[in-house]
Amino acid sequence: MTLPNGVDTRTGAAVMLQGLTAHYLATSTYPLKEGDACLVHAGAGGVGLLLCQIAARRGARVIATVSTAEKERLAREAGAHDVIRYTEVDFAPEVKRLTGGRGVQVVYDSVGKTTFDGSLDSLARRGMLVLFGQSSGPVPPVDPQVLNRKGSLYLTRPTLGHYVATREELEARAAELLGWVADGSLTVRVGATYPLGEAAEAHRALEGRKTTGKVLLVP
Repeated sequence: MTLPNGVDTRTGAAVMLQGLTAHYLATSTYPLKEGDACLVHAGAGGVGLLLCQIAARRGARVIATVSTAEKERLAREAGAHDVIRYTEVDFAPEVKRLTGGRGVQVVYDSVGKTTFDGSLDSLARRGMLVLFGQSSGPVPPVDPQVLNRKGSLYLTRPTLGHYVATREELEARAAELLGWVADGSLTVRVGATYPLGEAAEAHRALEGRKTTGKVLLVP
């Protein structure tokens, strides 16, 4: 891929993996449309900030979960209409309250083990749980009858490779994504930059949920 004018190499490195992930989640796995409501976990993370922006530009109501006041500010700046601090309230009942008891059409969940049950409880009838990560650990085996009881729900576990499986699809997604960055309609936040020799410290910051946006390692 060739970076368009106006997108430097630092921004290009920061946006490609997480930006393509946010793109396929919001445009293909569950194609958000005007009037949909979605829940984005880790709304101030690398994928989260991009996903909030893309979801909002598609006309969806965005509800994000975060852990701190600073992360709440970032999520709101990225387009989140409502932000839930999961350290202070149980997010599933709060989602239902915010949506008048209906729930959201889709939950984008990169956390996994600790949020899975609550994510299912946040969905509207026939809603979709998109589990695309497991930062808190893998989800235990699930009885499919749970999906029936909670409203004929859908569950999918996508990965980026299957959404850029051909050169044509990769180029189309990347062109749209980088076009948004170039024209200023998508903001890429680099939360921290570490020398390559401090990669272990960067991993500790990620594991401790101390980061926002993208973390770059510089050789």
